[in-house]
Amino acid sequence: MIESTITICNKAGLHARAASKLVGIVNQFNSKVSIGTEKLVDAHSILSLMMLAAGKGTVLKIIVDGDDEEQALLAITKLVNDRFDEGE
Repeated sequence: MIESTITICNKAGLHARAASKLVGIVNQFNSKVSIGTEKLVDAHSILSLMMLAAGKGTVLKIIVDGDDEEQALLAITKLVNDRFDEGE
């Protein structure tokens, strides 16, 4: 199990399209991924991610547990740092 934090840096935050992209990345891996602030949610669920209401500047805790946890964390970090591939 590995744990990290990441800051949402895109202008619109973790909105529907961004949450969908995040779920798409998470589903490429076998590891269990939980994301949140005080309460962690299942990162495989778009509705749970949207309920976080994570706007720009929100710091999220990420916990990844599984055989491909390092690759999963790297992919998630890249997606968020690339602003969910949205031009701004």
